[in-house]
This record gives sequence, structure tokens and C-alpha cells, in this order.
Amino acid sequence: MLEYSELYPIQNGHRMMQSLDGMWKFQFDPEEIGEKSGWENGLPAPVSMPVPSSFADFFTDHKERDYCGDFWYETEFYLPAEWRNKKIWLRFGSITHRGTVYCNGMEITSHEGGFLPVLADISTVAKPGQVNQVVVKINNELNETSLPCGATKILNNGRKLAKPYFDFFNYSGLQRGVWVIALPEESVKDYSVDYELCGTDALVKYEVVTTGEHPVIVRLLDAEGELVAETEGKEGILQVANARLWEVRNAYLYQIVILITDGNGVLDEYREKIGIRTVRIEGTKILLNDRPVYLKGFGKHEDFSILGRGFHWGIVKRDFECLKWTNANCFRTSHYPYAEEWYQFADEEGFLIIDEVPAVGMMRSTRNFVAAGSGNYTYFFEALTVPELLKSHIVDTEEMITRDKNHPSVIAWSLFNEPETITDYAYEYFKEVFAAAETYDFQSRPMTGAFEKNSKPELCKCYPLCDFICLNRYYGWYISGGPEIEEAEELFRDEMDRWKAKELNVPFVFTEFGTDTMAGLHKLPSIMWSEEYQKEYLEMNFRVFDSYEFVQGELAWNFADFQTTEGIMRVDGNHKGVFTRDRQPKAAAVVFKDRWEKKNELF
Repeated sequence: MLEYSELYPIQNGHRMMQSLDGMWKFQFDPEEIGEKSGWENGLPAPVSMPVPSSFADFFTDHKERDYCGDFWYETEFYLPAEWRNKKIWLRFGSITHRGTVYCNGMEITSHEGGFLPVLADISTVAKPGQVNQVVVKINNELNETSLPCGATKILNNGRKLAKPYFDFFNYSGLQRGVWVIALPEESVKDYSVDYELCGTDALVKYEVVTTGEHPVIVRLLDAEGELVAETEGKEGILQVANARLWEVRNAYLYQIVILITDGNGVLDEYREKIGIRTVRIEGTKILLNDRPVYLKGFGKHEDFSILGRGFHWGIVKRDFECLKWTNANCFRTSHYPYAEEWYQFADEEGFLIIDEVPAVGMMRSTRNFVAAGSGNYTYFFEALTVPELLKSHIVDTEEMITRDKNHPSVIAWSLFNEPETITDYAYEYFKEVFAAAETYDFQSRPMTGAFEKNSKPELCKCYPLCDFICLNRYYGWYISGGPEIEEAEELFRDEMDRWKAKELNVPFVFTEFGTDTMAGLHKLPSIMWSEEYQKEYLEMNFRVFDSYEFVQGELAWNFADFQTTEGIMRVDGNHKGVFTRDRQPKAAAVVFKDRWEKKNELF
């Protein structure tokens, strides 16, 4: 179990919090002198930097936009005097990719991994009733010992440059919210819920972890705040009569209330919205509440102009409105866990999420999307760095599942994206990851990963680990594109026939398919990059999907255009979006809207 709580911060009579979002001080440290020069006590020559945000797109110079190495943030906050007898924590939604946190000049904690919360216990150094200082040293270099994978190149002038093994920009910084939170001495550290349907009733099984030994009371309230069930104990069952289920695009949320008591009163209270629903695999079907569901939606990115990967509620609202307009019901958090607020909104809106650990880039190539169709292998899992990488992978998996396990929207865990999978080394590696993941999830959700083109049915070693199989396929784009699209369809059907012949009796979901398309580019006859070709390509893929009953989902790549590393394969980013980067529809959006409206009639 993690040393600290991943619970989302809330405020009540026992818990307090204060947002530290706003304009922070910021300074690059290309010569790595910050620690030697005492920058933990204050930055000598900072500029202003908004938090949350990525730093890259605020600058107009290459060396700043593409900066790779150490950089620092600093801010001050007033700590209320009434928090004096509380446990005081700093909570960062993420620090990308690794960071060290200082408070009032003292080093508090370090963390590796850029997409999950970092908590720092500052109880012993914080000064209630005074102004306190926070400094964070961050590093965004890429390597093969942590996720996502990549390399760091040193140019002739000494400047470092990130060389990702993945196709999205290496946005970095304090990209999610920062809080100072105050908890009682004895507090709720974690809880887990699972569900069993019994006719019209439901059982809510739970486990609670606290930091002490006092008794626990657990209550369940309905959407109107009325008490539905109550019991005592750190583990138990809540019986819910005439349960309202959390359904796709029709969410009903209860509220779980966890109380720690000492006989004289309440020591701590934590409450959160939960949804009663079950998810399981039966044969080739994905069942939600024992009824089949067909996954319709997209792979996405936390990506927007200027903000980079910085969280903003306005983007969340717009994206969900666009998702609803297309008649989607699902998205994959490619290729990392998103900010927690995305999951909260999905819970409210009834959207399904395949939650993905940042295990991307496990193919030694700065153009892995090209290498994935080349047939060339780099024997990534034979490297000497693999044991250290495996440790990081398992830690990231534990942190993701611990954070997200109670969201009804999360229906599956994706434990990798497009790694090499044809060697026994790869199988042994991922076997350990899957085994670890199984121990972290109280609900035992289905587990999967996304396979690239080289993971052919005859060669892939890792698909038996998955409860359902996710395929990323680009027949008609990276393979036999343009005038060869008829041949692409033949090749696509040939591969699917080979998967069918294996008689696996599991669902298949296409987690990537798409074409780069320049919005407004029209050509007759169609050519690659035109909106007409994007439509033609999609219709070909749909014909293939509909020919195989075990295909139970289609998540297009991508929801919206997004930024990538510069290169001759990308024109100001990846343009496979169905929407532009500023969330305006291409013609393909209407294609999905019409198709998925008809799919509603089937499921």
C-alpha cells in the first residue's frame, strides 16, 4: 500500500484545503547549479509561470519551448493558525516527470513519474499563522528506466533535447492543481468499493483504511442526500434496496460517507460520489450491469493550445460536449492517467473510461508509429535497464489504480500501449505487471493493453494476458494508403481472419485507427490528408469492424489534433483528430455521429 493517501482533497469540518494555483515563480537550470546554489531557499532570477500549465508554449524561443533538464518553481502561501493541530500536506496533481519538493528550505520528498499525485507531509516544517514557502525542482528528461520511455540527446552546444519514443509532445511542469491540505491526526487514508447485483437490489462491499484504530461508520446516501444504508466496521457490506444503477450516458450517483468516531464525536469524515454498476467479460461481450455494451469513442490527449497538458475545466466541459454530440460513450486515457477531474466529470456524464498507465515508448525508436509497421524489432526487453523500468511500471500501475479504483466510469485498466510483444522477454515482463495490477484493484476490473501492427496473431506473446484485446491498426494509412486502400482492406481482413481462426472467445476493441487530415483540405478524387480520404478510410474500417462479431468497440485515433515533437512526418503536430485542436469538427465527426447514433439502436 502507498505511504500516502491518493484520495481527492475535500473540505468539511474536519478537513481543510487551500488551492495554490495561480502565478508561480519559475526558472530554468540548464547548468544544474540550483541545488549547489541554494535555490531551495528562493529562485535568484525567476520569471512568472501559471500553474497549472505546461511551460513550453508560453515562450517564443526554441531553447525554452524545447527545454530539457532541470527547472524550478516557487510560491508562497499563508497557513492559517487554526491548522496548528492538523497534519499538513502539499498535494500536487502531478509533477512531470520527476520532482523534489522543498518547504521553508527543507527537502520533504521526491517522486518519479509525471502523471499521478505527489504528496509531501510538511507537518514538521510548516509554520501555522505565517507565510510559508514552497519550492519544487523538476526534471523532464526521458530515459528507459521510467515511463514514458525515450532518450535525452546532448547537442554539440551542450543543450539537452528530449527524444521521445512516443508520438506526443513532451509537455512538462506543474500541469495539474496544487493544494495545501489539513487533515486530522487520525484520518481516512483510503477506501475501496465493489458491487453485486441481486435482482433489483445491490450489495456494496467496502474496505476502509485509516491512520488509527478508532471505529468507522459507513453510510450510503442517495442523490437527494437521503440515507439508504449504514453499517459499522472497516470492512463490510451495505445493502441497497431497489438500487439505482450507474448506466452508460445515464449516470446515477450515490454518496459514500466514511466517519471515524471516538465515542464523543467524529474525528474525520470523507465523502465521495460512487456509482453502483458491474463490469465483466463474458465470451466476446463486454457486460455493464450484465448487459452488452459496444464501446464508441476515441483515444484522447490532455492537449490544448498554449496550455499544453495543463488542466482547465473549460476544456473538460467542451470535450464532453463534443463527445456527447458524436454519440460517443467511451474514451481511453492515452497514454497516461489524466487529471482526476476528467474522471469525476465522466462519472457525472455516464462515460466509460479505459484507464491507461504511461507505459508508452517501449520500442526503441523516436518514430515508433512508423517502426510499429516496419516489422523491425529493437529487442527492447532485453536491455539491462529493464529491471529498473519494471519497478517503475509497477509503481505507476499501483498509483493509478489506487487513485482511480472507485470511479464508476473506469471499466478497464490498460497496462501498455504498443510495446514490442513477440519475445519471451516481453511476456515475462508484462506477466509481472499484470499480476501486480490484479492485487491492487478491489473490483477486479478487466485488464488489457493496446497492441501495434507487429503484434501479429502468430507472433504476439502477450495477448493471453489480456481479458480483452485492443488493437491499434492503420491499414490504409501507414500501410497501403491512398490509391492502395482496396488492398489495405484485403490485408486488414486477412489479419482479422487469422485472429478469428484462433477462436479466443474474447472481445476485441480497436483502440486506434485514423488518418492525418488537414481541416478544410478537399480533393476529388480523394487524396491522403484530405477530408474526403478520412471519410473513405473510416468507411473502409467500419466495413471490417462490422464483419466480425467479436469486435465490440471502436475508439478512433484521435479525438482532436494534438502537438508532437517536430519532424518530417508531422506538420505542427498529429492531425488524426476528428476535431481540430481548438475543438471544431472535421467532416469525419459527422460520420461518427451518424454511425454511432445507429449503433444506439443495437445496444
